[in-house]
Amino acid sequence: QVQLVESGGGLVQSGGSLRLSCAASGSIFSINAMGWYRQAPGKEREAVAVLSSGGSTNYADSVKGRFTISRDNAKNTVYLQMNSLKPEDTAVYYCNLVVSRWAGAISYWGKGTLVTVSL
Repeated sequence: QVQLVESGGGLVQSGGSLRLSCAASGSIFSINAMGWYRQAPGKEREAVAVLSSGGSTNYADSVKGRFTISRDNAKNTVYLQMNSLKPEDTAVYYCNLVVSRWAGAISYWGKGTLVTVSL
């Protein structure tokens, strides 16, 4: 089993910055990817930034140049640095971890942290 705990959400003014953290614990091995997703009210969950085990990153077009995903392997923690925040970034942000097991890939989710960007 894997547990993911997000932190760092909150209320920030437009143009401000926040850094989200996701601490992973448990059976953390054979990681395929770690990433951040978000879900705004009335919308589907969408991928924001994904970091593969090989180190490649993928960002949603809407956050390119503003958000940066990174990982601290020693702390089993993945971060999302969010700069130049916009009201449309308001959402619950979820951490995701995909691991490989003999039966196939397993995806784990955190409970989410709320980010609210005011005008």
